[in-house]
Amino acid sequence: MKKCKIIVFAKELTIQFKREVGKGSFHVTTTIILLLSMASFVVLLSMFVRGRVRKFLVSEEIYFTNQLPKLSPLSPYSYFLFNSSSPLPLLRFQNGCRNLRDWISPPNKGVWHSMNDDELMWRASMVPKVEEYAYNRKPKVAFMFLTRGILPLAPLWEKFFKGYEGLYSIYLHSSKPGFTQESLNSSVFYNRRIPSKPAEWGKASMIDAERRLLANALLDFSNERFVLLSETCIPLFNFTTVYNYLINSRHSNQGSIDDPRPMGRGRYSKRMLPTVSLSDWRKGSQWFEVHRKVAVEMIADVTYYPVFRDHCRPPCYMDEHYFATLVSKICPELNSNRSITWVDWSRGGSHPATFVRKDVSEKFLNRIRHGFNCSYNGFRTTMCFLFARKFHPNTLEPLLRIAPALLGFDP
Repeated sequence: MKKCKIIVFAKELTIQFKREVGKGSFHVTTTIILLLSMASFVVLLSMFVRGRVRKFLVSEEIYFTNQLPKLSPLSPYSYFLFNSSSPLPLLRFQNGCRNLRDWISPPNKGVWHSMNDDELMWRASMVPKVEEYAYNRKPKVAFMFLTRGILPLAPLWEKFFKGYEGLYSIYLHSSKPGFTQESLNSSVFYNRRIPSKPAEWGKASMIDAERRLLANALLDFSNERFVLLSETCIPLFNFTTVYNYLINSRHSNQGSIDDPRPMGRGRYSKRMLPTVSLSDWRKGSQWFEVHRKVAVEMIADVTYYPVFRDHCRPPCYMDEHYFATLVSKICPELNSNRSITWVDWSRGGSHPATFVRKDVSEKFLNRIRHGFNCSYNGFRTTMCFLFARKFHPNTLEPLLRIAPALLGFDP
């Protein structure tokens, strides 16, 4: 409004000047000086008004900015804003809206991030209320490797994954402190190592590592099934068979039994009451495979985890009891109560048997592949195990020799 008045005033001065000249006035010099003075005044007044407006706008911006939450480098918000796989900046807008891809796509340059564990679990536990996806989603299987360091059987897994990009995701957790060795950039394992911490067998840190793997895999909305594996695991079938078996399964596969023996119920502590009773207590294999719904529950738990962390200590081993009990408590109808990773406990001791080069043969592998009976989607089947462990690094050569014919891998 002020600017309009100034413009009108300037125009009136110009008209007055023309009238004076038209009358033949001899006071032209005086009039020119007056007009120049007035023009200078107008310019200065305009600059003053603009300065006040700019100052007002800046102060408003600072005010509203200060009302927003501070985003630390470790904030889950900051991860979501700055780790998008979109080739364009995430904070772009189209008619004031974000693109759906910005919310559902995982980072395309690896899985590293700056979130701490609490932020990671919080972010990964977000679940859409609308179950039907609003985009063309191709479900993937997340292969989560819990390792000490390197993957000695990686060449076998390379053959297993070859040609099936887009149907799987890979996540590596290294429990060896300071391990930074990276795979070749041509490998499917390249840049797939998540932020890791030391993990000790039988302790809460091992469960922390498994939950960390699950949470990182849950960040990719396309991951539907989640398999926990070790560096000594091998596949027993080709990728197509494994993928179809898991994607079409109606149940998760977490071993969970009520074992009355000393190594079962004998490990229970009454200090877990009232949260966990003896009748709740379960034992199962550490190596699970779960559906996305179950995976979310496993990383979102804040009720049972503290009880196990504080009261399940050797001779109670948390990795054999926590998830087995948790899944039995919160979603038993979604679980098959068996593991799909075969191990041999027949030799006794605290650890299963380790197989070496001389043990590997087609007959031996076929016995694992089809030598058992179980239930799959309500039907009896001999295909009960999709993976097996523990295989020594020196088994790689015979496994690679057998794989093309037995497992259907490309030679």
